[in-house]
Amino acid sequence: MFDLWSLKKKLTVTFGVILVFAGVLFTLAVMNVAKLRDISNWNTHSYEVLAEGQGMLLNMLNIETGLRGFVASGKETFLDPLNSGRASFKKHIERARSLTADNAQQQARLAKLMGSHDKFNAVADELMKLRRAATADAAKAEEMLAEFSAGRDKVAMDAFREGLAEFMKVESDLLSQRAVELEATRTATSRTLIIGGLLMCGLAVLMGTMLSRSVFRQLGAEPLVALSSVAAVADGNLTTPIDVKPGDTTSLVAKLEHMRANLARVVSDVRDNSEAVATASAQIAQGNQDLSQRTEEQASALQQTAATMDELGVTVRNNADNALQANQLAQGASSVANQGGKVVSDVVDTMRSINDSSRKIADIIGTIDGIAFQTNILALNAAVEAARAGEQGRGFAVVAGEVRTLAQRSAQAAREIKSLIGSSVEQVEQGTALVDKAGVTMSNIVQAIQRVTDIVAEISSASSEQSRGVGQVGQAVTQMDQVTQQNAALVEESAAAAESLKTQALQLVQVVSVFRV
Repeated sequence: MFDLWSLKKKLTVTFGVILVFAGVLFTLAVMNVAKLRDISNWNTHSYEVLAEGQGMLLNMLNIETGLRGFVASGKETFLDPLNSGRASFKKHIERARSLTADNAQQQARLAKLMGSHDKFNAVADELMKLRRAATADAAKAEEMLAEFSAGRDKVAMDAFREGLAEFMKVESDLLSQRAVELEATRTATSRTLIIGGLLMCGLAVLMGTMLSRSVFRQLGAEPLVALSSVAAVADGNLTTPIDVKPGDTTSLVAKLEHMRANLARVVSDVRDNSEAVATASAQIAQGNQDLSQRTEEQASALQQTAATMDELGVTVRNNADNALQANQLAQGASSVANQGGKVVSDVVDTMRSINDSSRKIADIIGTIDGIAFQTNILALNAAVEAARAGEQGRGFAVVAGEVRTLAQRSAQAAREIKSLIGSSVEQVEQGTALVDKAGVTMSNIVQAIQRVTDIVAEISSASSEQSRGVGQVGQAVTQMDQVTQQNAALVEESAAAAESLKTQALQLVQVVSVFRV
């Protein structure tokens, strides 16, 4: 489960556990230190109370010493310790009361001490009074000695000493208890810090080991290995494999090696395909140049064909006019029989001219048929070249198909015209034979002229059909010329696109050449 966590979560949990443990240990240490400080403060308090007790005892001793010195000598100078002791005693006992204000038992003991102090002072005042009286009156000396010998001052002093000893014993016992508690607290604190420190170190080692192992498993190797691999890829070197442990498929290093292998394969494929595209684009560009040249030649041929078709149209119209005139002459010959010979001679000449014109038309139609055949072949070649060009030549292929269809239609129209011309030639030859016969025998002139009239009418009709057919062929040739011009423009665009593709392919080859695979 730990391995499935993110690195951020692992670091957070690891340091969080260590910090929590350290916080608990620190809290315990602070609590123990606070307890030690509290015990130390109370010890200081007890020492201050004991110091005040010692001060009270010292002042009581001063009072007692001053009293005894005055009683023994009667000199007032011996009362200085007594007076100073009384003043200081009050200060010490008030200070002791203030320090033990929270302890009712100690307050009671201090009150008892104050009573013993007052009782001793009362006895001392009585003795000092008797001593002064004995100095003035020797009879009072016995009374003073009797009072001093009674030892009431000693009883009061002993009571004070006993009470003070009890008071100070309580504070000493508290000091002893606190000393034991202080030592126990110090021992517990030391043990807590030592054991807690060892546990925290062990926990840190455990968590650090788990973290390092988990991170190492995720990395798969030292970070420097991954860094050097990434640096090599950044420098374009895809030939150096990364050492991956057997069975490791999920670590960072394994993924980097997988990425490097895939990247090397992709770059190799891109390089090969780029070179292939560059070669193909160069071939396409060369093919487009050849196709452009052939298209220009086809356009020139179509222009020549259009000019020839114009001439053919003029000839056909002349034939139609001649046929019309022949028809008029034939009709006039039926009424002017005496001019039959001349008319027959004119008809013979006209028929020969028609025969020659028909043969020329047949030759021209043959030329048109040949041009249509060549156009069909060129359109087929253009479709093949467009197919090689692929997607960019699809539009050109459609245009080439249309050109091929127009060429086939032109060939079909030419064959039909040729058939009609052949029929016209046959009819002209028949008319010539009839005119020759009419020249031999004028007796059948009317019938011959009538038949010539019918034949010439058919020729006129055929000439009209020829004129229409030639007009359609002219339109088809014009359309072919327009389509060819469009093809030329498309070829130029295709050539430009092929050249651009070649340039881009070369640039792509240069881009991928930075990688070593």
